[in-house]
Amino acid sequence: MKNKKRLLADILFMLFILALDFILNLLLGFYFETQTLIPMIFVLGVFLISLKTQGYILGITSSLISVVLVNWAFTYPYYEIDLVTPECIVSAVAMLTVAVLTGTLTIKIKNTEKMRAEIEKESMRANLLRAVSHDLRTPLTTIYGSCSAVIENFNHLKKEEHIQLLNEIQEDSEWLIRMVENLLSVTRIDGQKVNIKKLPTVLDELIDTVLIKFKKRCPNQEIEVNIPDDFISIPMDVMLIEQVLINLLENAVYHAKGMTKLWLTVTVENNLAKFTVSDNGCGIDEEILPEIFTGYLDRKNTNIDSTRNNMGIGLSVCATIIRAHDSEIFAKNNKPCGAVFEFTLETEDNQ
Repeated sequence: MKNKKRLLADILFMLFILALDFILNLLLGFYFETQTLIPMIFVLGVFLISLKTQGYILGITSSLISVVLVNWAFTYPYYEIDLVTPECIVSAVAMLTVAVLTGTLTIKIKNTEKMRAEIEKESMRANLLRAVSHDLRTPLTTIYGSCSAVIENFNHLKKEEHIQLLNEIQEDSEWLIRMVENLLSVTRIDGQKVNIKKLPTVLDELIDTVLIKFKKRCPNQEIEVNIPDDFISIPMDVMLIEQVLINLLENAVYHAKGMTKLWLTVTVENNLAKFTVSDNGCGIDEEILPEIFTGYLDRKNTNIDSTRNNMGIGLSVCATIIRAHDSEIFAKNNKPCGAVFEFTLETEDNQ
């Protein structure tokens, strides 16, 4: 579907540029009585078409159409086709050369961008691996130590001490569950054999599910929810988008120190649904804000602990999921205090 839409858009762009070239040349001939710029204008049009469209086909097609238009409307005898004159042959060769060279250059640029994206992806994987290998040690050590203490001193510990140790085990186990869920999501959408499957999802049902799951993890945290009253359907991989929203809400609970209010807002404009999670907590350190979606925050420069670094890992997962949905996620500090995370998804009417 996306390829068909892109092809249709490219064809319309080609027709628009060719029509614009034709009209511009008619106006130049009428007002200035000159024909010397006609081939140059069509060559420029062929260049733009080759640059902005996919592959070689439309660039070559536009060059052939341009040759015919120049021969038919701007070369004597007018409004007759004569494709054997030297001027026509030279124009055809020039425009075809421009189309092929531009198409080749464009493809090379796109391949370079693709390689750069692959390098960035590998860098993100390496960063995630470094962060995870470091940060998994702490909860595993705590769980092991608490279990050993309970087993070895079962009859000597008071009830309150048992409960405290078990609470520590529970908290670190929950942390590990969230980490594993995040890593599984990255593996799922990064794998070459697995693609996300977008299915129409009703916004109300999505938000209800997110709130239910979030309440199980953070039963004491209230959320102010603002969504449209209208029926909104959004194509998405619903499980992944649920995880994004839950990650953002949990990040606010665990890392927004001093937070008293948490908002989940969805607005729809121009067939785009904008999801916003905001709070009135401590905000985000301006020093780490540019790196917050990279998955690895440099402790030497930012002086953050492993818990805060886990925020980076979770947000890296969010960014990966949203990019897989052909969109971007943004973070900024709220005013006068707090943080704001936003991303958009196309509604069903925009697919």
